[in-house]
Amino acid sequence: MITRLRHNASDSTRPRPPFADLPVVLLVGVVVGLLLVPGAAAAPTVPIVVAANGSSAAAAANYICDGLDDQVEIQAALDALPPGGTVVLSDGTFNCSGSLALPAGATLLGQGAEKTSLEFSGNGLLNVSEEGVTLDGFHVRGSNYVNASTNTTLDLTQWLGVVTVYASHTKVHSVTGTADASIQAVFLLLHNPNVYAPPLEDVEFVNCRAADTGTYGFLHNAWGSDNRTIKNVRYENCSAINCGSNGAFNQWVTGFNFAELNDIEGLRVTDCLAEGNLESGFHFEWDPKKRDCIFSNCVSNNNGQKPYPDDYLVGDPDFFGAGFYLPGGEVTLLDCRAEGNGAFGFFVINPEGVLLYNCTESETGRNSAAVISAKPISYCILQSLPVSKSPSIVMDHCRSLGSYGWGLFVCGTENALIRNFTMTDPAGIDGVGAMLGCPSHELPVNSTIDAGISDSVIDLVASGDRPQTLVSIVNNRNVVYSGRIVSDAPRPVAVEWTLAGGADLTDLAVLPA
Repeated sequence: MITRLRHNASDSTRPRPPFADLPVVLLVGVVVGLLLVPGAAAAPTVPIVVAANGSSAAAAANYICDGLDDQVEIQAALDALPPGGTVVLSDGTFNCSGSLALPAGATLLGQGAEKTSLEFSGNGLLNVSEEGVTLDGFHVRGSNYVNASTNTTLDLTQWLGVVTVYASHTKVHSVTGTADASIQAVFLLLHNPNVYAPPLEDVEFVNCRAADTGTYGFLHNAWGSDNRTIKNVRYENCSAINCGSNGAFNQWVTGFNFAELNDIEGLRVTDCLAEGNLESGFHFEWDPKKRDCIFSNCVSNNNGQKPYPDDYLVGDPDFFGAGFYLPGGEVTLLDCRAEGNGAFGFFVINPEGVLLYNCTESETGRNSAAVISAKPISYCILQSLPVSKSPSIVMDHCRSLGSYGWGLFVCGTENALIRNFTMTDPAGIDGVGAMLGCPSHELPVNSTIDAGISDSVIDLVASGDRPQTLVSIVNNRNVVYSGRIVSDAPRPVAVEWTLAGGADLTDLAVLPA
């Protein structure tokens, strides 16, 4: 086995995307009633009402759409708003062949995602480029985007999102969406200094959902070289389901990607779900800096739907397949769960203060058990460079249940603290249930670390009889083990290739099942 790490991604400055002037048509109407989402707070000013074609709300509307180019009427209503005003969309479908742009402080309010739908075509987008905007209570769909670049202009629409947020202090509540494979994301949080130069911060997504897409569900990104850190973003009760199931924008479509080219700080992800996505459920790219990122009670199931490559190596940069993909940085997972993901339940590389507390993995690799090249790993902790934090990673009260590969793989890692870890009945890889350390010739590519594990503490309870060796301890230096191994496997524990200080097994009990 050779562990392969990803090369640094290039970071080129991208030009500003085109924004065509939106035509404005004013249709005179009289407000005789208001359409409000149940439970929504009353606006400080009288809302402007826009009715979809065929909606029974037409009599109460200021603007009435005819089902063609409905963005014209919606944009006219938005442009007519007083500061802090609200445009209310009726039930029904709004067919938008162009883009919408909300003024600062505006609210766009539908009747709920099951009742109000915005269907974007003709490269139409919902753009938030002014501060203080709220989107609430509707569904979006984007399809058939085309590259309209010419010899003298560059069209970057396909690299945007059906909902693209550029500006700070934005709220996206109860908005669901989907898109085909012709655009990069359903929901995109993008710092583009040509659109919004200040730092992008204070954005929240609550009760939002991206499902059955050909592209990324939720994506963060940054263009240019200034203010690349996106700060204080909150996700609550959001889900990304089957992203990449309807074609694929590219081969790396994930449910949530919080750091593509941007750095990220102050991220909070609570009660969110990633399920059935082409690649990772919850994902960060390798190069960006991650600071103060906390996940609470999140679930990642059945991700990594992309087939294993025939020549797969652990850490292959072209195959993520993880429930949680965490390359470096300060990331905390509390009470999170991963089940049935293709390659990894939890993948960690070069940790700089990573904490996993009370996390549970089960049946990683169950859908790829018949694939010869598959090497599923429940908890994978790799290190290829020195890290400054000590401990570099803390795992406390975490569990691996019924893994179809290694329940735990730790390779090249320094200053790890693993406490109260439980591993139950792993199937193993090459006759081994958990690999703690690795021979020096199998350390990650370009690794500066010369030991499989060093200066670490590992406390575990492991049980199971399926592999020949339940726990393999290889190439350790100054590692203290404790806990219990309960197994009737031919070799419950195997120790080899220890370095100076070796592996202290004094407090590790080995018992028959």
